[in-house]
This record gives sequence, C-alpha cells and structure tokens, in this order.
Amino acid sequence: MGDRHTWAAAPSAAERARSVLAAAWSCAVTAEGGREELVGAHTVGADGRVLLHVPEDSTLVTAAICAPRGEPSAVLEFADVAPVPVRSRIRARLWLAGWFAPEEGHLAFQPSRAVLREASGAVVVDLGDLSAARPDPLAMAEAKLLTHLADAHPDAVERLTRLVGPDSLHGAVRVQPLAVDRHGLTLRIERARGNGDVRLPFHAPADDVAQLTERMHVLLAQASAAACPRSLQRQRTDGDR
Repeated sequence: MGDRHTWAAAPSAAERARSVLAAAWSCAVTAEGGREELVGAHTVGADGRVLLHVPEDSTLVTAAICAPRGEPSAVLEFADVAPVPVRSRIRARLWLAGWFAPEEGHLAFQPSRAVLREASGAVVVDLGDLSAARPDPLAMAEAKLLTHLADAHPDAVERLTRLVGPDSLHGAVRVQPLAVDRHGLTLRIERARGNGDVRLPFHAPADDVAQLTERMHVLLAQASAAACPRSLQRQRTDGDR
C-alpha cells in the first residue's frame, strides 16, 4: 500500500530550518571567547536575525565589546530532537555562521551562512529564503502531539503501518511517530539492525491542530481499509505464542 499517495509534499529546507529555530530550546555558540551552551536564551526576529539573551557577564558579551569592529564572528548550532524516544533522536542540526553585535538587552546575531543537516544529507539554506520563511504552524505543538499519539494511541500507530510498503516494514521490531508537519506524518521504523523513516503525506496541508486532526482521521480511515502487513501479522502471532 506504499503507493496509495501520489504526492509527497514536504516543507522546504528554509521552512525546516526556520522551524528548528522556533522549536529548539537550546543552542551552542562558538565564538572568539570560547563556547557556551545557552538554554531558553534565543528568539528570532521578524528580519531573521537571532537574538541572544545572555547575562552581562557572559563571555559572548565580553567578546562583542572587545571585538575590533564590535562584531565578532560566531557559529550557532541548533539540534532538532525527536520528542518521542527513538533511536538516533536528533532529526536535524542547523548551523548558522555570522557575527553578532550588542544591542539593548541582547546580542543580535546576523547570519552569513546557514547549513541544515538531516538524514538525507546537508544543504546550504539560502539566507533570503530563511529570512522570508515562517515556522511550520505545527512546530510548537509537535512535541505534545507526537508524545500523545505514541503514548495514548499505539493502536493507531500500528494501524498506520498498513499504509507502508511491505519492503519498508521487513524486519521491523518497533514503529514510532518521528515527526509531523503541515504536510504529513513521518514514522520511524526500527529494525534489529538499523532503522528507516517513512513519510505519510496528508491529502492537503494542515494549518492548525484542528485541521491536523482531520488529516489524521483521513489517514486512519485509509489504513483501516488496507490489509495488515504480513510482517506485522507474523510478529503479532509469534508474540502471542
């Protein structure tokens, strides 16, 4: 049933990067004064700049004040961590290279280069596209949505595997929801050796949680009409013995 969907819409690299910036709770900053791990200390301005809210005694503030031109270079690193416990929980990393300058109450970081690395590889994100992009509308609710799906509705997750091609499920020992965005749901298929991801696209984008609920109901209805994968049937039978 892996060919049920004829399209596989997904966020652009700039949108994914912007969602990482919005949802990440921490970031690592490497600058001339060393490396600092910041937690809950960054926001993103409307112009795409990253605003760092750090203590006055931070080495970053010292570096900004002491820099010859007042704009020390730095690299910011953000990690996108799956909210559901799975193998290889880091779904993506985003690096921003650039410089920062002190402004009232914060340090303003101006990126000059952005690189997004995901399972499929690394891509350089156009800065214009990054500045114009907006976070996925589900980005801030994703963690709660996925943990609820995994913890309260494991039966629904299993039913959704009926939409996955049998080749992708071969040797599967566990399936968990890995990610969701306005375009679709991604499942992590863990095998005895290694794991893989399968994307189940929605029939139309979901711009809020209410629309996501409807999109999920459509997927589950399609799954209910599909045959149960033989590999999972065998595993369930063997486990009942």
